[in-house]
Amino acid sequence: MINLLAQNPLSFIIIAVLLVLAISVHEFSHALAADRLGDPTPKLAGRLTLNPLAHLDPIGSLLLIIAGFGWGKPVPFDPFNLRNPKKDSAIISFSGPASNLIIAILTSVLLRIIATIPLFAVSSFFIEILGTFIYFNVLLAIFNLIPIHPLDGFKVVGGLLPKKYYFEWMELERYGMIFLIFLIFPFFGRSPIFTIISPIINIFVSLLVPGNIGGAI
Repeated sequence: MINLLAQNPLSFIIIAVLLVLAISVHEFSHALAADRLGDPTPKLAGRLTLNPLAHLDPIGSLLLIIAGFGWGKPVPFDPFNLRNPKKDSAIISFSGPASNLIIAILTSVLLRIIATIPLFAVSSFFIEILGTFIYFNVLLAIFNLIPIHPLDGFKVVGGLLPKKYYFEWMELERYGMIFLIFLIFPFFGRSPIFTIISPIINIFVSLLVPGNIGGAI
């Protein structure tokens, strides 16, 4: 992505803004879910806001600029403040990816509407922006639903498991970063984890973006 800054600064700025918006919505949704379920921790930490500055992680943001891949600052929550820690933790975790899918669907509806308006029909650049925004939100949702700690899918799966398996599953949390780094590392030029999720992402994007518009500016 850093190469794009030199080649096309406008596209770089637009992509950066879209990524920041998608990440901010994702993290805010975690905070909102925790707050609604009775945990004031995110609000006290200043995370119950859509302000991107509250959700951007320094290292994750730097990697976004360099590699086009990064992450937001994890939203803290205290399970002891929840009525049902197992189930509520899963809801809080799922709320982030769910919000990205909802945003992607709403953007898809908007894209289909404006694509029929003559004024916008010739504005392929504007349509590509919306298509790219859909892609980023789908990417964030699917990637974060992978059941490996610290991704959201880990606690989502934990919340669905019977109690007799739940504690055994949670013991895998300590090994999560090792698994994740191993799966993200680009063996033979391609990351194994993206080899797995790319077809799923492409299916969602093809359904949400008419005529395969967008995907990258």
